[in-house]
Amino acid sequence: MPDVATLSRADVLCDLDHLPYPFRDSSFDRLQVVHVIEHVAEVIRSIEEVHRPVRAGGEVIIVTPHYTDFNSFCDPTHRWHLNSFSLRYFGDNHGGFGYYSAARFEELSVRLKLLALWRWLGFERAVNA
Repeated sequence: MPDVATLSRADVLCDLDHLPYPFRDSSFDRLQVVHVIEHVAEVIRSIEEVHRPVRAGGEVIIVTPHYTDFNSFCDPTHRWHLNSFSLRYFGDNHGGFGYYSAARFEELSVRLKLLALWRWLGFERAVNA
C-alpha cells in the first residue's frame, strides 16, 4: 500500500508492499517502523526488508497496536492484529516457528500501552514491569 498521506513529512515515500525497499544494505544505524507493520500485505517479508538496511548492531523500533486494543480493529486498513509476542518469531529461539525467515533480531524490550482506565488502575505499570 503506497503512503497516501499527502501531509506526510517523510524523506522517502514508497509502496511498502513493493520489495525491495529503496535503501542500500546496512545503510542505517536506527530504523523506526511506527504503525506500519499492521498495514503491509506480508508481515514476514516486510520485517525481513526492515532488517536488511540496518547495520549489524543497529536498532529497529517497531510500534504496532496490540490486538486487544480497540484501535487494532477500528482501522479498516489494518490487515494484521499482532501482540507482544508476535515479533519473537524473529528472535534467537524463533518463537518456536522461525523456519520461514532467516532474519533475526535481539529483543531489547517490549512495552504495552494500555487504555487510560487500565493505566490509571496501575495495570500498565504491572504489565511492563
